[in-house]
Amino acid sequence: MSIRKRLRLAVDIGGTFTDTVLVNRQSHILATTKTPTTPNNPAHGAIDGARRVLAEAGVEWSQIDGFIHGTTLATNALIERRGAVVATVTTKGFRDILEIAYERRYSQYDINLVKPDLIVPRSSAFTIGGRMDARGRELEPLEEVSLARLVEELTASGAEAVAICLMHAYANPVHELRLRDLLQARMPDLVISLSHEVSPEAREFDRLSTTIANAYIQPQMASYLAGFQARFNDEGLTCPILMMTASGGMTTMETAARLPIRLVESGPAGGAILAARIAAETSEREVLSFDMGGTTAKLCLIDHFRPQSARKFEIARAARFIKGSGMPVRIPVIEMIEIGAGGGSIAHVDRLGRLQVGPESAGSEPGPAAFAKGGTEPTVTDADVMQGLIEPGCFAEGRLAIDMEAAQVALEQGVGQTLGLDAAQAGRGISEIVDENMANAGRMHAVESGKDLGARLMIAFGGNGPLHATRVARRSQVDRILIPRDPGVGSAVGFLFAPVSFEIIRSRYARLEDLELDGLNTFFDEMRDEAISVVRAGAPEDALTQRRQAFMRYHGQGHEIEILLPDRALEQDDIPALRRTFEREYSHQFSRAVPGMTIEILNWSLEVSSEPRALEHYPEPSTRQRASPNRYRSILCDVTGAWREAEVHDRASLHPGDHLSGPALIIEPQTTTLVSADFSANVDGGGNIWLNRNWEGGE
Repeated sequence: MSIRKRLRLAVDIGGTFTDTVLVNRQSHILATTKTPTTPNNPAHGAIDGARRVLAEAGVEWSQIDGFIHGTTLATNALIERRGAVVATVTTKGFRDILEIAYERRYSQYDINLVKPDLIVPRSSAFTIGGRMDARGRELEPLEEVSLARLVEELTASGAEAVAICLMHAYANPVHELRLRDLLQARMPDLVISLSHEVSPEAREFDRLSTTIANAYIQPQMASYLAGFQARFNDEGLTCPILMMTASGGMTTMETAARLPIRLVESGPAGGAILAARIAAETSEREVLSFDMGGTTAKLCLIDHFRPQSARKFEIARAARFIKGSGMPVRIPVIEMIEIGAGGGSIAHVDRLGRLQVGPESAGSEPGPAAFAKGGTEPTVTDADVMQGLIEPGCFAEGRLAIDMEAAQVALEQGVGQTLGLDAAQAGRGISEIVDENMANAGRMHAVESGKDLGARLMIAFGGNGPLHATRVARRSQVDRILIPRDPGVGSAVGFLFAPVSFEIIRSRYARLEDLELDGLNTFFDEMRDEAISVVRAGAPEDALTQRRQAFMRYHGQGHEIEILLPDRALEQDDIPALRRTFEREYSHQFSRAVPGMTIEILNWSLEVSSEPRALEHYPEPSTRQRASPNRYRSILCDVTGAWREAEVHDRASLHPGDHLSGPALIIEPQTTTLVSADFSANVDGGGNIWLNRNWEGGE
């Protein structure tokens, strides 16, 4: 292989912009760019960005031997309800799994409660006879004589996809596999999702809901992925494309097309991977990742260099921030909170005269009024423009002209006239609201996790993250912020550090005191072989690691806690150690263990991944010097509310050891960092910008 053919490309398609990054095999960034997302055909914006970075670096398509892609398409299809017509097939007697759900209301006393939209109406819920027990033993054979009736029902319902979720299929999938084969023979165009492949865990409502979500987006995502690969192949790409997953790893196009639900939140996962890597490089053990783009803001807690993870999340909540009001999806995922707060978030005054911001977004078409692409409603970006925080000639690499007059008109007509404010003060009001919304989301997320934000380092990135970081940090009682290199395309950079990985979580009930180790180790071997087959398709020669976990609880409890297992076959001597580890973790979470209680395990997890790339550590700067500003600019100070002269620094002109005090703007091609008046900034040996709050000169 030619030495020059050692380049990797990452493309992150967001709701407003598409980010593209090109690196060499030493992970040194050669070129980056942001291009407007093209919603009608996302590949157009992606190809435009790829062409730009290749031209900037002076390389050819044939030199790319690694390509990682993340997209919001799966998430948006579920939120906006743009998927296939789906029907369900469950075991006879269990037609109403969706209707019954958790047998409770998410808001007990709300008389106007809106139930989550679970996609499939009862009229499209069908059943078939046959039954497995919880240990996978067949109690009744599959009722194949009912197939003709089932085919008629599916045809009459107009189903384009079907979610098959038979009782205890996670323990024995034979009936699901047989039913799939029978339906495919009769209905070859029907897209079929099987629950034991999508979410092989106990709890039939969550398993069915996840399988429905997978079936709903499967036709659209399969078509999109095939078309995306074909378009880039036509350009000259010769390597396969790997997809970023919600758990922070990469997988193949084939696996992604079969299990597209794992692509939900794949873009934000890249940002969490980047923040975790920076935390490891800087030895920061408690971090808050803050990723603010054009459409949404994402916050993630990172402890001991690993993003907080979860096995379940909700999509399209009917009531913001209220658990149980959305569609549950049970897959491995990096846990974060995401809210509709981005540069394109639209502001308005409600009927009670209150200023509201988001979650609606102007997106990339037409975008904020300042983009001069037809947008007329006031947005967060318009607010930042009118406060002097964005230099018009430097925005979006200078390729997108900023129309100051259009932004002023939008703010005055949309907010100012109603509230009696000029455009700049209306903009400040919008900033106050959106920054408080993001800070409140972060505080809530931390409280729900039993953690404190105050001692954490905030790592801020995304097109708008550095611009709002100090304002959000102040409201979150966070005193330290790190702005990495190339923050505007942070999630795409994170893709390039993600391992090729695949995690399987499968149910197998056991009590700790009488584990049947031979059967359990065989069970793990089967999961390992399945995961390795997926990972090897994307990393054929890499060294592999594995991570095993047990989801343990006291007998009779409804939920489990995760306990790390040895990455080998379990032995009898491991059982006392597992008990001690469980009781220690249980005491940490709930203050005390419960002596004498039986411990049981419901689910087991195995993750196989390629080894992560080596960390980079940079020496501390040998000297410290005051940075000289390139120019000055008048801004509306976020601390005093008065206009002030702020230093303007081009980030490219800053060097390790440079320091400066706010108010100041640090400008680079894809974003701007605001150093508020109560913060100072310094540059470390790796080119990261550290912002520290100055309490003696604060508010």
